[in-house]
Amino acid sequence: MAKRPVPLYDFKAFGAAIKAARNEYGESRKKVSDELYISPRYLANIENKGQQPSLRSLFGAKKLHFHKLPYNHFQRLPVLLVHSE
Repeated sequence: MAKRPVPLYDFKAFGAAIKAARNEYGESRKKVSDELYISPRYLANIENKGQQPSLRSLFGAKKLHFHKLPYNHFQRLPVLLVHSE
């Protein structure tokens, strides 16, 4: 029996929000990626291409204190990510 396709979450809005907040606070991509323990290229892919972030980087973004990130919009992500695997 074929598995039914699970719709993947579109992370483009999340990446755009991270990039907008990072630019607003004057933080470099290098500094933010170091704080998240990810490479600057990986952060660039999240910001620009909507690449699905790892759970560690997703929850790490909350500690960056970018107060204008719409976390309430993304609060269901852990459930969506767990069910999409």
